[in-house]
Amino acid sequence: MIITSFLRNSRQLHPAFRSFSTCHSVCQIASNDAQPGKARTEEFYANKLTQDPHNGVLVFNLNRPEVRNAISKNLLKQFRACLESARQDTAVRAIILRSTTPGVFCSGADLKERMTMREEEVAPFVANLRNLMADLYNFPVPTIAALDGMALGGGLEMALACDVRVASSTAKIGLVETKLGIIPGAGGTQLLTRLVGPSRAKDLIFTGQVLDGAQAHAQGIVNHLVEQNSDGSAAYKKALEVAEPWVLNGPIALRMAKVAINRGVEVDLEAGLKIEEGCYAQIVKTKDRLEGLAAFKEKRKPKFRGE
Repeated sequence: MIITSFLRNSRQLHPAFRSFSTCHSVCQIASNDAQPGKARTEEFYANKLTQDPHNGVLVFNLNRPEVRNAISKNLLKQFRACLESARQDTAVRAIILRSTTPGVFCSGADLKERMTMREEEVAPFVANLRNLMADLYNFPVPTIAALDGMALGGGLEMALACDVRVASSTAKIGLVETKLGIIPGAGGTQLLTRLVGPSRAKDLIFTGQVLDGAQAHAQGIVNHLVEQNSDGSAAYKKALEVAEPWVLNGPIALRMAKVAINRGVEVDLEAGLKIEEGCYAQIVKTKDRLEGLAAFKEKRKPKFRGE
């Protein structure tokens, strides 16, 4: 059942990535903006980098400085619009999720807005957020969270849904929901456990402990740790470095590798090997595989087109 579902989904991955020249109205994707402008008014927006060595990197920007990038209904709507637009764009090879607010990644849910919700509205909002984090986790291209500051509650869940996390020395991260009488509801209980194991995840969630960048790195929650710089963007700059080799590698291969890992971790080894077999089968007939072989033979760098 699992394998059948995977094969059906994987068949859609290769041919379904059509070019997409326009974006949803609330997304506002712009090109060639490695340092997003401070005048932007959208709570969440995207910038496509088109210059080497970052050509193909799409930067998602959290931009609610007045409330430390708290997740509102509107921010969630704009986030989903950008994600769906990116899904249709064959030029996107990697995504970096970062904040335009110095010292803050995301403080979690907008609790002031939450207090205005009726009880029957809360569960659908959290379910929508959880579904978005699942979409981010399974997004076809590699993703990086750049943590240059505080990432608490839903903010950390966003980062956990990314493939790789980069933190500065000034980052503060934690799933603090139990201190508010609730639990992580946007995937935190599952994503953190898959990273650090059940016992350590329980300890962190039961206590609501907040870790600094070095502690998070030591516990395996973040992949890369960097000393913060004078303008507070060290994690973002490191994320750009991390993405550099990704955009040069075969995009279909990266997508299939991600599917194989994400699906495989959920099943036993035998089923996981079947998933890997199905992913490899997606690559065999691609032009990129032939280009890789030709480049090896001719002792040159391959030029992958995602075909």
